[in-house]
This record gives sequence, structure tokens and C-alpha cells, in this order.
Amino acid sequence: MNSKVETQRSRFDSLKLGIAVALLAAAIVAFYRFDEQLLVLRVLGLLVVAGISVLIAAQSSTGKNIIGFIKGAQTEVRKVVWPTRAETVQTTLAVILMVFLVGIFLWLLDMVLLWAIQLLTGQGG
Repeated sequence: MNSKVETQRSRFDSLKLGIAVALLAAAIVAFYRFDEQLLVLRVLGLLVVAGISVLIAAQSSTGKNIIGFIKGAQTEVRKVVWPTRAETVQTTLAVILMVFLVGIFLWLLDMVLLWAIQLLTGQGG
């Protein structure tokens, strides 16, 4: 009996997601089909139908899982200790300096290897 409930639940979830996708697709088609109407009205209609579509999809188990994931992510973001402005500036300057130094090192290494290859192949003047 438990598997029967699960198959009904998944069937209804698939139906809900299918309706949500169909509504969204119909709204997109209508947006382009009624191109003679005001753009503001078409955009508002598209946004309203997209919102309804999201609400329908949120009623499925997949939608509930996604909403739970987003709420958990928001909770974790609140726990982050963000750096101060001074720390951000110092870190940025350190990164820029290291990129500059590594760039110079690689340029010098390229010059040395080019000189060595020219010397070995006899192409150097």
C-alpha cells in the first residue's frame, strides 16, 4: 500500500510540474504571438503567469525540496563572517602584486627558454 501512495504522489508531482511547464511555455508563446500589444502588458502578463507557474511547481515534492535547499543556503549565508573593507583591499592588493610578479617571472622564463632554444638550434644571430 505504501508503494501505491508513493506512485500516486509522484504521478501528481509530475502532473503539477507538467502543468507549470505548460503554463510557462504558453505564456512565452503568447508573449511573442501578441507582439502588436504594448510591451509593458506582455511583460506583466508573462511575469504573472511565470509566478503562477512557480507557485504550482512549488507544491510538488521537487519544488518543496528546492525551497528547503534555498532556505538552508540563506541560513548558511547568514553565518558567514564577511571581511572588512580593509581586509578586502589588502587581499586585493596582494593578489594584484602576486599576479604582476608571476607575470614578470613567466616573461623572464620565456625569454631565457627562447634564448636557449635559439642557441641550441643555431637560429640565434
